Amino acid sequence: MPPLSKVVPLAVLAAAVLAGAWYVREERESLRSRFVAAPPNAASATAGPPPASAASASASAASAPAVAASVPEPVPAEPLEATGVEDALITLLGRKAVMNHLRVDGFANRIVATVDNMDRPQLSSRLWPFYPSTGQFSVRKQDGRTYIDADNGLRYAPLLLLAETVDPAQVAELYRRMYPLLQAAYVELGYPKGRFNDRLLAVIDHLLATPVPDGPLEVRLPPIDPSVAPPRPWVLYQFTDPALESLSAGQKWLLRLGPVNERRVKLRLQQFKRELIGQAAAAP
Repeated sequence: MPPLSKVVPLAVLAAAVLAGAWYVREERESLRSRFVAAPPNAASATAGPPPASAASASASAASAPAVAASVPEPVPAEPLEATGVEDALITLLGRKAVMNHLRVDGFANRIVATVDNMDRPQLSSRLWPFYPSTGQFSVRKQDGRTYIDADNGLRYAPLLLLAETVDPAQVAELYRRMYPLLQAAYVELGYPKGRFNDRLLAVIDHLLATPVPDGPLEVRLPPIDPSVAPPRPWVLYQFTDPALESLSAGQKWLLRLGPVNERRVKLRLQQFKRELIGQAAAAP
């Protein structure tokens, strides 16, 4: 599948970059409870020397930024109606890009659901505002252990390059025009007193708090219940370090990108966050 468009609403910047890997991971995650054997006891699960990433995870937890403070909600001069979202996206991205990459039906609801689930254990691919892209997770073996391959992040290069060409001001303006639809979807999702703008900023801060590993990340395949045969080969790798495996779906995916790509994504998230807060401060 060709790369996603280069202009995306701020609310789903991370989802745009993460789409390919989450599709593979979350589709199999839904099967996990059916085929994974009961986990080993705590002593055996943590036996052996800790991976190189454990120190970074602890340090990040201590220095994680606070949840974003509440800022004024966006007030668009020309808010988008639901019926105008597809046309607005086509104007910005072109008809071919929209048709090939975006699920425009219930687009605002898809954005809100995706953002709301980024800091949770799982993110269902059926809620994405994007069609999933292809890609295979690659590992390497060394001294009887399995690590994420250093070249694994190369398959995300086109998406990362596109994300780095996005004009933060344009993205923030599109988000601002869509905000009434996003807020309505957030209320419908079950937050009658919540503000989606606050939730978005909190999720961005959560992703920015993802630890940066100081060495190769060790992974393993979970034990399979021998009484049940998976419908296809099992390739759902887990982090060997329990501290990393306990992270959210969004944070674990950022780790799978590799440290260089993780820093690139975080830089763009910081830039978009500044634009969003700057727009709110400049609003009358």
